[in-house]
Order: sequence, then structure tokens, then C-alpha cells
Amino acid sequence: MLNIQSLTKRYNRKQILNNLSFSVLPGEVIGLVGENGAGKSTLLRLLATIDKPNKGSITLFDYSYKKHRKEIRKQIGYVPQDIAIWDELTVKENMLFFEKLAYTNKTSEQLRQLCLEMNLDKWDVPVKTLSGGMKRKLNIAISLIHDPTILLLDEPTVGIDLKSKIEIGSYLLKQAKEHNRIILYTSHDMDEIKHLCDRVICIGNDLFYKEILKNSGKEVISF
Repeated sequence: MLNIQSLTKRYNRKQILNNLSFSVLPGEVIGLVGENGAGKSTLLRLLATIDKPNKGSITLFDYSYKKHRKEIRKQIGYVPQDIAIWDELTVKENMLFFEKLAYTNKTSEQLRQLCLEMNLDKWDVPVKTLSGGMKRKLNIAISLIHDPTILLLDEPTVGIDLKSKIEIGSYLLKQAKEHNRIILYTSHDMDEIKHLCDRVICIGNDLFYKEILKNSGKEVISF
């Protein structure tokens, strides 16, 4: 279980997150929604151990973020909004490069299978020739090389074609339900949120997203 208690984050004097508390069970997909600047990406960065909170605590199963930072990082897969891959390398070369940085060892065939499961079959071609959707898939595949317990994704389907968006959504659901991963991701696509998420967390003062979701049948938590 991911447990967040009284989480607060400020940058200089600007309050970004204030007193967030919620828990996520293995196998759950949690959507994070809110206006730009509300703090969605900040929350993901805190959960990814990139930033530290000013107040509050985070635990992942028996591990405290404060005391067990190294162990926590081994369990996290993080996909930032900006695509973080090497354009001049092939898909294969990217996967092999990031495998060397991962906490587990995988063969070239295992890495290729990971890509194929996402319908990413361009193995020996340079990444710069891929569509936006294919690049997004590769970014997600890289985050899964070390079999993380928790997957954090910042706008994983922004700016891509509908087919790739549906394929990525289906794959994320499979990762949660069949592999029991905890998944949190941000999105402005409310149809996607309604379809994929077990629960939704609205961050910020704008009630726009909460109003859209109120008849969706989803549990919506507001901060």
C-alpha cells in the first residue's frame, strides 16, 4: 500500500500542496486531475523521490520515504511528461542502455517482449523516426524494465493518436490488474480518466474537473 499523510510542499513562499492524505492499494489506478499549476506534477515528483516534502510522510508498504530512500527508488517507475529517450539510438539500443541503469537484469529478448506487449514492434529503427505514440510507449516500457511496484506517469498520452492512446490505456490497466501494480497518472482527458481509473484525486481550487466527474460513478477526492 502507498500511504500519504499530511503532505505539504512549498517552493519558496508559494504553497503548492497543502495537507494531502490518501492511500492507494496494489492494483488500483488513480487519476490525478486539476488545472495547470495545481500541483499534480509536483505530487508525482514527491512520490518519485525527486523532490522532498516540507511536511508530511509517505510510506510504500513497510518502507518510509524518509528512512528508506534507496529501497523505495528500486520500486518506482516514473515517466515524466517530457519524453526522456535517446532520439539517435534505436529502440533496441535505448532499451539496452536503460537496462544497464536498472536494478534488475534482463536479456535483449525480454526487453523486446516488453515492447511487443505494448504493440511497439519497431525494434531496430532510430527513435527519431517513430511517431509520438510510439515514443510514449517506449518511455513507458523503459520505466518497467526493473519491474516496479508503483508506476507514476505525468500525462502519458498527451498529444498522441487515438489508437496509441487506447493501446497505452489498455496496457496500464493490465499492469494494474494482472501485475498488481499501483498506478498514479495525470491527465486532462476526462474520458480517459473515467474509463481507466478506480478513483480520482482532484487537486486545486478549480471545481471544473470535479463537476465533470460527479456523475461518472467514480470516487472523487478533492484537495
